[in-house]
Amino acid sequence: MMSVLDGPVITADMARELALSQKVCIRPLLRRVHDRHDDTEDVVALPCGSTREAVCPPCAYKARVLRMQQCTAGWHRTDEPEHCPAPPRDDQDEDQADDDLDRRVRSTRRRQDAPDLPRVPQENRTVGRVFATADGREYRPSMFLTLTMPSYGAVTSAGVPADPPNYNYRRQALDALHFARLVDRFWQNLRRAAGYKVQYFGAVEPQRRLVPHLHAALRGAIPRATIREVVAATYLQLWWPSFDRPVYVHRTPVWDGESYVDADTGEVLPTWDQALDRLAADPEAKPVHVMRFGRQVDMAGIIAPSEDADRAVRYLTKYLTKAVADTHTSEGGPDPAAEAHADRLHAELRFLPCSERCANWLRYGIQPDAAGPGLQPGRCASKAHDREHLGLGGRRVLVSRQWSGKRLAEHKADRATVVREALLAAGLVAPETERLAAAVTLSDGSPRFVWTDTRPDARTYARVLLASIAERHRWREQYEAAKAAGPLVDNRPATAPPTDPG
Repeated sequence: MMSVLDGPVITADMARELALSQKVCIRPLLRRVHDRHDDTEDVVALPCGSTREAVCPPCAYKARVLRMQQCTAGWHRTDEPEHCPAPPRDDQDEDQADDDLDRRVRSTRRRQDAPDLPRVPQENRTVGRVFATADGREYRPSMFLTLTMPSYGAVTSAGVPADPPNYNYRRQALDALHFARLVDRFWQNLRRAAGYKVQYFGAVEPQRRLVPHLHAALRGAIPRATIREVVAATYLQLWWPSFDRPVYVHRTPVWDGESYVDADTGEVLPTWDQALDRLAADPEAKPVHVMRFGRQVDMAGIIAPSEDADRAVRYLTKYLTKAVADTHTSEGGPDPAAEAHADRLHAELRFLPCSERCANWLRYGIQPDAAGPGLQPGRCASKAHDREHLGLGGRRVLVSRQWSGKRLAEHKADRATVVREALLAAGLVAPETERLAAAVTLSDGSPRFVWTDTRPDARTYARVLLASIAERHRWREQYEAAKAAGPLVDNRPATAPPTDPG
Protein backbone atom coordinates (compact mmCIF):
# COMPACT_ATOMS: atom_id res chain seq x y z
CA MET A 1 0.00 0.00 0.00
CA MET A 2 1.43 3.38 -1.02
CA SER A 3 2.22 5.83 1.77
CA VAL A 4 0.60 9.23 1.59
CA LEU A 5 4.06 10.69 2.08
CA ASP A 6 5.53 8.96 -0.99
CA GLY A 7 2.98 9.16 -3.77
CA PRO A 8 1.30 12.04 -5.58
CA VAL A 9 -2.09 10.95 -4.28
CA ILE A 10 -2.34 13.71 -1.66
CA THR A 11 -2.45 17.21 -3.11
CA ALA A 12 -1.50 20.41 -1.32
CA ASP A 13 -5.18 21.32 -0.89
CA MET A 14 -5.97 17.91 0.56
CA ALA A 15 -3.04 18.16 2.97
CA ARG A 16 -4.23 21.60 4.04
CA GLU A 17 -7.74 20.36 4.81
CA LEU A 18 -6.32 17.44 6.78
CA ALA A 19 -4.06 19.81 8.72
CA LEU A 20 -7.06 21.97 9.60
CA SER A 21 -8.94 18.99 10.99
CA GLN A 22 -5.90 17.92 13.05
CA LYS A 23 -5.12 21.47 14.30
CA VAL A 24 -1.75 21.63 12.55
CA CYS A 25 -0.46 24.95 11.18
CA ILE A 26 -1.61 25.33 7.55
CA ARG A 27 0.84 28.05 6.53
CA PRO A 28 4.11 27.01 8.16
CA LEU A 29 7.43 28.67 7.50
CA LEU A 30 9.38 25.99 5.64
CA ARG A 31 13.13 25.97 6.23
CA ARG A 32 15.84 23.66 4.92
CA VAL A 33 18.03 22.18 7.67
CA HIS A 34 21.45 20.66 6.93
CA ASP A 35 22.69 18.21 9.58
CA ARG A 36 26.48 18.49 9.29
CA HIS A 37 26.98 15.45 11.54
CA ASP A 38 25.08 13.05 9.25
CA ASP A 39 25.46 15.18 6.10
CA THR A 40 21.70 15.04 5.51
CA GLU A 41 19.15 17.66 4.61
CA ASP A 42 15.46 17.98 5.38
CA VAL A 43 12.70 20.56 5.11
CA VAL A 44 11.24 21.51 8.48
CA ALA A 45 7.93 23.23 9.14
CA LEU A 46 7.82 26.04 11.73
CA PRO A 47 4.34 27.13 12.87
CA CYS A 48 3.40 30.60 11.63
CA GLY A 49 2.13 31.61 15.08
CA SER A 50 -0.73 33.75 13.76
CA THR A 51 -3.39 34.80 16.27
CA ARG A 52 -6.07 35.38 13.59
CA GLU A 53 -8.45 32.58 12.71
CA ALA A 54 -8.87 33.94 9.17
CA VAL A 55 -5.12 33.46 8.62
CA CYS A 56 -4.40 30.14 10.36
CA PRO A 57 -7.14 28.54 12.49
CA PRO A 58 -4.84 25.98 14.22
CA CYS A 59 -2.29 28.57 15.36
CA ALA A 60 -5.06 30.97 16.39
CA TYR A 61 -6.66 28.18 18.43
CA LYS A 62 -3.39 27.50 20.26
CA ALA A 63 -2.95 31.21 20.96
CA ARG A 64 -6.46 31.42 22.39
CA VAL A 65 -5.97 28.35 24.60
CA LEU A 66 -2.76 29.88 25.95
CA ARG A 67 -4.63 33.05 26.85
CA MET A 68 -7.30 30.93 28.53
CA GLN A 69 -4.62 29.37 30.69
CA GLN A 70 -3.20 32.79 31.55
CA CYS A 71 -6.66 34.06 32.50
CA THR A 72 -7.42 31.02 34.66
CA ALA A 73 -4.03 31.11 36.41
CA GLY A 74 -4.56 34.54 37.91
CA TRP A 75 -8.29 34.92 38.36
CA HIS A 76 -8.93 33.16 41.65
CA ARG A 77 -5.52 33.21 43.30
CA THR A 78 -5.47 32.82 47.07
CA ASP A 79 -1.85 33.91 47.49
CA GLU A 80 0.08 36.93 46.31
CA PRO A 81 2.18 36.44 43.14
CA GLU A 82 5.84 36.17 44.10
CA HIS A 83 7.29 36.96 40.71
CA CYS A 84 5.91 40.17 39.20
CA PRO A 85 7.98 41.06 36.11
CA ALA A 86 7.73 44.32 34.23
CA PRO A 87 6.00 43.04 31.08
CA PRO A 88 6.55 44.23 27.50
CA ARG A 89 4.08 46.71 26.06
CA ASP A 90 2.48 44.20 23.69
CA ASP A 91 1.74 41.67 26.42
CA GLN A 92 0.49 43.45 29.50
CA ASP A 93 -0.90 46.77 30.58
CA GLU A 94 1.45 49.38 32.02
CA ASP A 95 -1.20 51.23 34.07
CA GLN A 96 0.01 54.63 32.87
CA ALA A 97 -1.84 57.89 33.36
CA ASP A 98 -2.08 60.61 30.72
CA ASP A 99 1.12 61.29 28.82
CA ASP A 100 3.40 64.06 30.05
CA LEU A 101 2.47 66.04 26.95
CA ASP A 102 -1.16 66.05 28.07
CA ARG A 103 -0.17 67.13 31.58
CA ARG A 104 1.64 70.08 30.06
CA VAL A 105 -1.56 71.76 28.94
CA ARG A 106 -4.51 70.11 30.68
CA SER A 107 -6.34 71.43 33.71
CA THR A 108 -5.67 69.58 36.97
CA ARG A 109 -9.23 70.08 38.17
CA ARG A 110 -11.91 67.48 37.61
CA ARG A 111 -14.65 68.30 35.19
CA GLN A 112 -17.68 69.89 36.78
CA ASP A 113 -20.00 67.49 34.89
CA ALA A 114 -18.25 64.40 36.34
CA PRO A 115 -19.03 63.06 39.83
CA ASP A 116 -16.24 62.82 42.38
CA LEU A 117 -14.40 59.54 42.75
CA PRO A 118 -15.02 57.54 45.91
CA ARG A 119 -11.82 57.09 47.91
CA VAL A 120 -11.09 54.58 50.67
CA PRO A 121 -7.97 53.55 52.65
CA GLN A 122 -5.60 51.44 50.56
CA GLU A 123 -4.48 47.90 51.41
CA ASN A 124 -1.31 46.34 50.04
CA ARG A 125 -2.89 43.23 48.54
CA THR A 126 -4.00 41.89 45.16
CA VAL A 127 -6.11 38.89 46.19
CA GLY A 128 -9.77 39.09 47.13
CA ARG A 129 -11.24 38.83 50.60
CA VAL A 130 -12.43 35.56 52.10
CA PHE A 131 -16.09 35.32 53.12
CA ALA A 132 -17.55 32.77 55.53
CA THR A 133 -21.06 31.30 55.55
CA ALA A 134 -23.13 30.49 58.63
CA ASP A 135 -22.16 26.82 58.42
CA GLY A 136 -18.44 27.61 58.49
CA ARG A 137 -17.64 27.29 54.77
CA GLU A 138 -15.29 29.84 53.22
CA TYR A 139 -15.19 31.19 49.71
CA ARG A 140 -13.30 33.91 47.82
CA PRO A 141 -15.46 35.38 45.02
CA SER A 142 -14.21 37.28 42.00
CA MET A 143 -16.03 39.17 39.26
CA PHE A 144 -16.72 39.31 35.52
CA LEU A 145 -17.22 42.84 34.19
CA THR A 146 -18.33 44.29 30.84
CA LEU A 147 -18.00 47.99 29.95
CA THR A 148 -19.43 49.52 26.79
CA MET A 149 -19.26 52.84 24.99
CA PRO A 150 -22.19 55.25 24.54
CA SER A 151 -24.49 55.52 21.55
CA TYR A 152 -23.45 57.42 18.42
CA GLY A 153 -26.88 57.20 16.83
CA ALA A 154 -29.76 54.77 16.47
CA VAL A 155 -28.84 51.34 15.09
CA THR A 156 -30.91 48.48 13.72
CA SER A 157 -31.08 44.97 15.16
CA ALA A 158 -28.26 44.08 12.76
CA GLY A 159 -25.99 46.67 14.40
CA VAL A 160 -25.88 49.14 11.50
CA PRO A 161 -26.94 52.82 11.70
CA ALA A 162 -30.63 53.45 11.12
CA ASP A 163 -29.79 56.91 9.75
CA PRO A 164 -26.20 56.84 8.40
CA PRO A 165 -26.01 60.55 7.37
CA ASN A 166 -26.76 61.63 10.95
CA TYR A 167 -24.70 58.94 12.66
CA ASN A 168 -21.72 60.35 14.60
CA TYR A 169 -18.88 58.49 12.87
CA ARG A 170 -16.27 61.02 13.98
CA ARG A 171 -16.95 60.52 17.69
CA GLN A 172 -17.06 56.75 17.29
CA ALA A 173 -13.74 56.80 15.45
CA LEU A 174 -12.05 58.98 18.09
CA ASP A 175 -13.42 56.84 20.91
CA ALA A 176 -12.07 53.71 19.24
CA LEU A 177 -8.63 55.26 18.73
CA HIS A 178 -8.31 56.16 22.42
CA PHE A 179 -10.37 53.40 24.02
CA ALA A 180 -7.35 51.72 25.64
CA ARG A 181 -6.40 54.97 27.39
CA LEU A 182 -9.89 55.30 28.83
CA VAL A 183 -9.67 51.71 30.07
CA ASP A 184 -6.33 52.45 31.75
CA ARG A 185 -7.90 55.41 33.53
CA PHE A 186 -10.78 53.23 34.71
CA TRP A 187 -8.43 50.73 36.37
CA GLN A 188 -6.54 53.53 38.12
CA ASN A 189 -9.78 54.97 39.46
CA LEU A 190 -11.15 51.58 40.47
CA ARG A 191 -8.08 50.78 42.56
CA ARG A 192 -8.48 54.03 44.47
CA ALA A 193 -12.14 53.29 45.14
CA ALA A 194 -11.78 49.56 45.88
CA GLY A 195 -9.01 50.00 48.42
CA TYR A 196 -6.62 47.37 47.04
CA LYS A 197 -4.50 46.68 43.96
CA VAL A 198 -7.23 45.29 41.71
CA GLN A 199 -5.80 42.82 39.18
CA TYR A 200 -7.52 42.10 35.88
CA PHE A 201 -7.45 40.16 32.63
CA GLY A 202 -9.35 42.09 29.97
CA ALA A 203 -10.17 41.58 26.30
CA VAL A 204 -11.07 44.50 24.03
CA GLU A 205 -13.68 43.42 21.50
CA PRO A 206 -16.01 45.13 19.01
CA GLN A 207 -19.78 44.96 19.29
CA ARG A 208 -21.84 44.36 16.17
CA ARG A 209 -22.10 48.13 15.74
CA LEU A 210 -18.26 48.10 15.56
CA VAL A 211 -17.98 49.95 18.88
CA PRO A 212 -15.28 48.68 21.28
CA HIS A 213 -16.24 47.24 24.63
CA LEU A 214 -14.30 45.55 27.40
CA HIS A 215 -14.79 42.13 28.99
CA ALA A 216 -12.67 41.71 32.11
CA ALA A 217 -12.03 39.18 34.85
CA LEU A 218 -11.38 40.92 38.20
CA ARG A 219 -9.66 39.21 41.10
CA GLY A 220 -11.69 39.82 44.23
CA ALA A 221 -15.22 41.13 44.79
CA ILE A 222 -16.07 44.84 44.68
CA PRO A 223 -19.50 46.28 45.57
CA ARG A 224 -21.51 46.85 42.40
CA ALA A 225 -22.48 50.33 43.54
CA THR A 226 -18.78 51.21 43.77
CA ILE A 227 -18.09 49.98 40.24
CA ARG A 228 -21.01 52.01 38.89
CA GLU A 229 -19.71 55.10 40.69
CA VAL A 230 -16.26 54.62 39.19
CA VAL A 231 -17.66 54.11 35.68
CA ALA A 232 -19.69 57.31 35.99
CA ALA A 233 -16.69 59.25 37.32
CA THR A 234 -14.17 58.04 34.71
CA TYR A 235 -13.44 60.18 31.67
CA LEU A 236 -10.55 60.97 29.34
CA GLN A 237 -9.74 64.43 28.02
CA LEU A 238 -7.57 64.83 24.94
CA TRP A 239 -5.53 68.03 25.22
CA TRP A 240 -4.29 68.26 21.66
CA PRO A 241 -4.13 71.01 19.04
CA SER A 242 -7.35 71.33 17.11
CA PHE A 243 -7.87 69.05 14.10
CA ASP A 244 -11.38 70.12 13.12
CA ARG A 245 -10.40 71.79 9.86
CA PRO A 246 -7.72 70.36 7.55
CA VAL A 247 -5.17 72.85 6.21
CA TYR A 248 -3.81 70.62 3.46
CA VAL A 249 -6.32 68.63 1.42
CA HIS A 250 -5.15 68.63 -2.18
CA ARG A 251 -1.47 69.21 -1.45
CA THR A 252 0.96 67.89 1.13
CA PRO A 253 3.78 69.53 3.11
CA VAL A 254 7.24 68.42 2.03
CA TRP A 255 10.37 67.49 3.98
CA ASP A 256 13.26 69.91 3.36
CA GLY A 257 15.87 67.84 5.17
CA GLU A 258 15.16 69.27 8.62
CA SER A 259 11.43 70.00 8.86
CA TYR A 260 8.17 69.91 6.96
CA VAL A 261 7.40 73.06 4.99
CA ASP A 262 4.59 74.38 2.83
CA ALA A 263 5.40 73.27 -0.71
CA ASP A 264 4.20 76.60 -2.18
CA THR A 265 5.42 79.18 0.31
CA GLY A 266 8.34 77.37 1.94
CA GLU A 267 6.97 78.30 5.37
CA VAL A 268 8.01 75.87 8.11
CA LEU A 269 5.09 74.15 9.84
CA PRO A 270 4.94 74.58 13.62
CA THR A 271 6.50 71.70 15.54
CA TRP A 272 4.54 69.59 17.99
CA ASP A 273 6.11 71.39 20.97
CA GLN A 274 5.28 74.79 19.47
CA ALA A 275 1.67 73.74 18.92
CA LEU A 276 1.40 72.62 22.56
CA ASP A 277 2.96 75.87 23.76
CA ARG A 278 0.27 77.81 21.91
CA LEU A 279 -2.40 75.61 23.43
CA ALA A 280 -1.02 76.07 26.94
CA ALA A 281 -0.93 79.88 26.49
CA ASP A 282 -4.57 80.05 25.38
CA PRO A 283 -6.81 80.77 28.41
CA GLU A 284 -9.86 79.68 26.42
CA ALA A 285 -8.36 76.32 25.43
CA LYS A 286 -10.58 73.27 25.78
CA PRO A 287 -9.90 69.58 25.23
CA VAL A 288 -10.46 68.55 21.62
CA HIS A 289 -12.20 65.36 22.71
CA VAL A 290 -13.78 64.04 25.89
CA MET A 291 -14.80 60.40 26.15
CA ARG A 292 -16.68 58.34 28.71
CA PHE A 293 -18.12 54.87 29.01
CA GLY A 294 -21.76 54.21 28.26
CA ARG A 295 -24.39 53.59 30.89
CA GLN A 296 -24.61 49.86 30.27
CA VAL A 297 -22.43 48.03 32.80
CA ASP A 298 -22.72 44.27 33.31
CA MET A 299 -21.31 42.63 36.45
CA ALA A 300 -21.42 39.06 37.72
CA GLY A 301 -19.91 37.35 40.74
CA ILE A 302 -17.82 34.27 39.93
CA ILE A 303 -16.67 31.52 42.29
CA ALA A 304 -14.12 28.93 41.21
CA PRO A 305 -13.81 26.13 40.56
CA SER A 306 -17.16 26.06 38.80
CA GLU A 307 -18.72 25.69 35.38
CA ASP A 308 -19.57 29.39 35.50
CA ALA A 309 -15.88 30.23 35.85
CA ASP A 310 -14.89 27.97 32.95
CA ARG A 311 -17.69 29.38 30.80
CA ALA A 312 -16.62 32.95 31.59
CA VAL A 313 -13.02 32.20 30.55
CA ARG A 314 -14.21 30.77 27.23
CA TYR A 315 -16.44 33.79 26.63
CA LEU A 316 -13.70 36.23 27.58
CA THR A 317 -11.36 34.83 24.91
CA LYS A 318 -14.05 34.05 22.34
CA TYR A 319 -13.27 36.82 19.86
CA LEU A 320 -9.53 37.18 20.35
CA THR A 321 -8.87 35.25 17.14
CA LYS A 322 -11.11 37.50 14.99
CA ALA A 323 -10.32 40.85 13.42
CA VAL A 324 -12.54 43.82 14.23
CA ALA A 325 -13.83 43.99 10.67
CA ASP A 326 -14.95 40.34 10.87
CA THR A 327 -17.64 41.14 13.43
CA HIS A 328 -20.41 41.02 10.83
CA THR A 329 -19.00 38.10 8.84
CA SER A 330 -21.25 35.05 8.74
CA GLU A 331 -21.54 31.83 6.80
CA GLY A 332 -23.93 33.57 4.40
CA GLY A 333 -21.27 36.14 3.52
CA PRO A 334 -20.88 39.81 4.43
CA ASP A 335 -23.95 42.02 4.87
CA PRO A 336 -23.89 44.96 2.37
CA ALA A 337 -25.24 47.39 5.00
CA ALA A 338 -22.62 46.25 7.50
CA GLU A 339 -19.87 46.57 4.89
CA ALA A 340 -21.02 50.11 4.11
CA HIS A 341 -20.97 50.90 7.85
CA ALA A 342 -17.39 49.63 8.14
CA ASP A 343 -16.37 51.57 5.03
CA ARG A 344 -17.73 54.85 6.41
CA LEU A 345 -16.01 54.30 9.76
CA HIS A 346 -12.76 53.45 7.99
CA ALA A 347 -13.02 56.60 5.88
CA GLU A 348 -13.36 58.68 9.06
CA LEU A 349 -10.41 56.93 10.69
CA ARG A 350 -8.10 57.43 7.75
CA PHE A 351 -7.25 61.08 8.43
CA LEU A 352 -7.82 61.40 12.19
CA PRO A 353 -4.62 61.58 14.28
CA CYS A 354 -4.11 58.46 16.40
CA SER A 355 -1.17 59.71 18.49
CA GLU A 356 1.29 62.58 18.87
CA ARG A 357 3.49 61.01 16.18
CA CYS A 358 0.73 60.32 13.67
CA ALA A 359 1.49 61.45 10.09
CA ASN A 360 -2.04 62.84 9.84
CA TRP A 361 -0.99 65.93 11.83
CA LEU A 362 0.56 67.23 8.60
CA ARG A 363 -2.95 67.48 7.16
CA TYR A 364 -3.78 69.99 9.90
CA GLY A 365 -0.63 72.06 9.45
CA ILE A 366 1.38 70.66 12.38
CA GLN A 367 4.56 68.60 12.38
CA PRO A 368 4.10 65.37 14.38
CA ASP A 369 6.23 64.77 17.44
CA ALA A 370 9.69 63.47 16.44
CA ALA A 371 8.87 64.06 12.77
CA GLY A 372 11.11 62.59 10.09
CA PRO A 373 11.12 62.17 6.31
CA GLY A 374 8.56 60.07 4.44
CA LEU A 375 5.40 60.98 6.37
CA GLN A 376 2.19 61.35 4.38
CA PRO A 377 -1.30 62.17 5.68
CA GLY A 378 -3.64 59.22 5.28
CA ARG A 379 -0.75 56.75 5.39
CA CYS A 380 0.08 56.49 9.08
CA ALA A 381 1.90 53.29 9.95
CA SER A 382 -0.40 52.54 12.91
CA LYS A 383 -2.71 49.57 12.46
CA ALA A 384 -5.52 51.61 14.02
CA HIS A 385 -6.18 53.24 10.64
CA ASP A 386 -6.55 49.92 8.81
CA ARG A 387 -9.97 48.63 7.86
CA GLU A 388 -9.16 45.33 9.54
CA HIS A 389 -8.75 47.02 12.95
CA LEU A 390 -11.09 50.06 12.68
CA GLY A 391 -9.42 52.08 15.40
CA LEU A 392 -8.35 49.22 17.67
CA GLY A 393 -4.75 49.01 16.55
CA GLY A 394 -3.24 48.37 19.98
CA ARG A 395 -3.40 45.52 22.42
CA ARG A 396 -6.51 43.34 22.35
CA VAL A 397 -5.58 41.68 25.66
CA LEU A 398 -4.97 43.89 28.70
CA VAL A 399 -3.44 42.10 31.67
CA SER A 400 -2.28 43.73 34.90
CA ARG A 401 1.27 43.19 36.13
CA GLN A 402 0.45 41.07 39.15
CA TRP A 403 -2.22 38.91 37.54
CA SER A 404 -0.38 35.58 37.54
CA GLY A 405 3.21 36.59 38.24
CA LYS A 406 4.30 35.12 34.89
CA ARG A 407 4.87 36.28 31.36
CA LEU A 408 2.93 34.70 28.53
CA ALA A 409 6.07 32.82 27.40
CA GLU A 410 6.38 31.31 30.89
CA HIS A 411 2.79 30.04 30.72
CA LYS A 412 3.61 28.43 27.38
CA ALA A 413 6.66 26.73 28.89
CA ASP A 414 4.54 25.46 31.79
CA ARG A 415 2.15 23.77 29.38
CA ALA A 416 5.00 21.96 27.63
CA THR A 417 6.42 20.91 31.00
CA VAL A 418 3.14 19.22 31.99
CA VAL A 419 3.24 17.09 28.85
CA ARG A 420 6.89 16.15 29.27
CA GLU A 421 6.45 15.13 32.89
CA ALA A 422 3.47 12.97 31.96
CA LEU A 423 5.49 11.20 29.26
CA LEU A 424 8.49 10.67 31.52
CA ALA A 425 6.25 9.27 34.27
CA ALA A 426 5.02 6.70 31.76
CA GLY A 427 8.55 5.79 30.71
CA LEU A 428 8.39 7.68 27.41
CA VAL A 429 11.04 10.11 26.26
CA ALA A 430 9.55 13.43 25.19
CA PRO A 431 10.74 14.97 21.89
CA GLU A 432 13.91 16.93 22.44
CA THR A 433 13.23 20.64 22.13
CA GLU A 434 16.83 21.35 21.10
CA ARG A 435 16.98 18.57 18.52
CA LEU A 436 17.44 21.03 15.63
CA ALA A 437 18.52 24.14 17.54
CA ALA A 438 21.28 26.33 16.17
CA ALA A 439 22.96 26.15 19.60
CA VAL A 440 23.70 22.43 19.18
CA THR A 441 27.35 22.08 18.18
CA LEU A 442 29.77 19.49 16.86
CA SER A 443 32.94 18.40 18.70
CA ASP A 444 34.88 21.31 17.16
CA GLY A 445 32.34 23.83 18.48
CA SER A 446 30.80 24.64 15.11
CA PRO A 447 26.98 24.53 14.66
CA ARG A 448 25.64 21.08 13.85
CA PHE A 449 22.48 22.31 12.15
CA VAL A 450 22.55 24.97 9.45
CA TRP A 451 19.22 26.61 8.59
CA THR A 452 18.54 28.19 5.19
CA ASP A 453 15.46 29.57 3.46
CA THR A 454 13.71 27.51 0.85
CA ARG A 455 10.86 27.90 -1.62
CA PRO A 456 9.23 24.50 -1.80
CA ASP A 457 6.83 23.43 -4.50
CA ALA A 458 3.31 22.19 -3.83
CA ARG A 459 4.44 18.57 -3.56
CA THR A 460 7.07 19.39 -0.91
CA TYR A 461 4.55 21.54 0.95
CA ALA A 462 2.10 18.62 1.08
CA ARG A 463 4.82 16.17 2.18
CA VAL A 464 6.05 18.39 5.01
CA LEU A 465 2.50 19.15 6.12
CA LEU A 466 1.64 15.45 6.24
CA ALA A 467 4.81 14.76 8.20
CA SER A 468 3.78 17.40 10.74
CA ILE A 469 0.33 15.79 11.01
CA ALA A 470 1.86 12.36 11.55
CA GLU A 471 4.21 13.76 14.20
CA ARG A 472 1.37 15.45 16.04
CA HIS A 473 -0.69 12.24 15.91
CA ARG A 474 2.21 10.25 17.34
CA TRP A 475 2.73 12.74 20.17
CA ARG A 476 -0.97 12.75 20.97
CA GLU A 477 -1.07 8.95 21.17
CA GLN A 478 1.93 8.96 23.49
CA TYR A 479 0.39 11.61 25.70
CA GLU A 480 -2.96 9.81 25.95
CA ALA A 481 -1.13 6.59 26.80
CA ALA A 482 0.84 8.40 29.50
CA LYS A 483 -2.34 9.79 31.05
CA ALA A 484 -3.91 6.34 31.07
CA ALA A 485 -0.80 4.79 32.64
CA GLY A 486 -0.87 6.86 35.82
CA PRO A 487 -1.87 10.08 37.59
CA LEU A 488 -1.10 13.30 35.81
CA VAL A 489 0.03 16.42 37.65
CA ASP A 490 -2.25 18.88 35.88
CA ASN A 491 -4.82 20.94 37.72
CA ARG A 492 -5.97 23.07 34.79
CA PRO A 493 -9.66 22.93 33.82
CA ALA A 494 -10.94 21.50 30.56
CA THR A 495 -10.92 25.01 29.07
CA ALA A 496 -7.13 24.84 28.75
CA PRO A 497 -5.92 21.52 27.29
CA PRO A 498 -2.14 21.04 27.27
CA THR A 499 -0.12 21.52 24.14
CA ASP A 500 1.80 18.87 22.25
CA PRO A 501 5.39 18.27 23.33
CA GLY A 502 8.20 19.71 21.34
